[in-house]
Amino acid sequence: MSKPAVVIDNGSSFTQAGFAGQNKPKFVLKTVSMHPCSAGMTWETQRHPTPAECMAGVAVAPRTYPIKYGIIEDWDGMENLWSHLFFCGLKVLPGDQPVLMADSPSCPSTNREKLAEVLFESFGVPALHMANTAFLSLCAYGRVTGLAVEAGAGVSHVTSVCLGQTWREATYCLGVAGGHLSGYLHRLLLDSPNDPSVLKALKKKTLTQLKKQCCYVSTDYEGDLHNQACHHPARFQTPDGHWITLDKERFCCPEPLFQPQLLQHSSPGLHHLAFQSLQKVPDHARKDTVDNIVLAGGSSMFPGFPERMCLELNALFHGTGCRIRVLAMPERRTAAWLGGSMAASLTSFQHAWIAKGEYQEHGAAYVHKIFQ
Repeated sequence: MSKPAVVIDNGSSFTQAGFAGQNKPKFVLKTVSMHPCSAGMTWETQRHPTPAECMAGVAVAPRTYPIKYGIIEDWDGMENLWSHLFFCGLKVLPGDQPVLMADSPSCPSTNREKLAEVLFESFGVPALHMANTAFLSLCAYGRVTGLAVEAGAGVSHVTSVCLGQTWREATYCLGVAGGHLSGYLHRLLLDSPNDPSVLKALKKKTLTQLKKQCCYVSTDYEGDLHNQACHHPARFQTPDGHWITLDKERFCCPEPLFQPQLLQHSSPGLHHLAFQSLQKVPDHARKDTVDNIVLAGGSSMFPGFPERMCLELNALFHGTGCRIRVLAMPERRTAAWLGGSMAASLTSFQHAWIAKGEYQEHGAAYVHKIFQ
């Protein structure tokens, strides 16, 4: 490809975009449904919109989220978001550059067909590649075989990958992620000695900041819960100047990732899903998969999360002679995007695109033949 590919990772909370070969996204946009921009925002115009025209497309009323549990449900809203992303965020004409699009491990096959239709027909992209976020997260660690544990904002996944191919039967989804943890933290704080009027006035953005700055994963949840000496209170100042004190809420907040029943979910925790996934991997690939367990997503960033995952998995594998280690790179919040950036910049990757002409000849179903 003559120009670097545009790499896009559509998350339930944020959409990250940038160019292949870069080490971080150039543009991050809240994943909300948008109105069509008033001018200059379609491929046919062949020009960049003015700043005023850009702003015409960012209003959302009421605010709705086009992606739920990693799956696109509002295609019109998502198409408008991509339009804003191409023209105003990245300042490129989509017809000039190939696009690598990351998709969720639980994404149905029909979503890939619709995605190809939108990108080729509405945006006129010259070439397209779609890749599972689990595989891309492994790429960010320099692996093509392993287990990806992705804890995001709207949903969490555990996926086994062998030589770039995801094992569908070894893919598990957990409906507990960052957004659910923020709500859980709010409920915990309402039961704390803090001023209820201050807590009730907390905005979602402030609550998310509070969670990121103050919460951590305990490596001994039950022990810490019942031992006051293990509590390490922290104080947080809200934008309007009020102070909130967190005690056990700091380590109780992320615990549903390991004990979903705290949120009335019947699913096993992430560590149990990881164990189940590894058990489904064929014998010949299991050792390589076990040796490359990687973490990805914003909700894996809690201090103590890697250590807890490692402890839990070693306990589950106790007596098998298998020693688990978990890889946790500092940039794992954007691991899927980074993996896409790395892959799309490789010379050996350039045969992996669907060209616009191939799409026009074979149709949208052709994506299933090319992208496994």
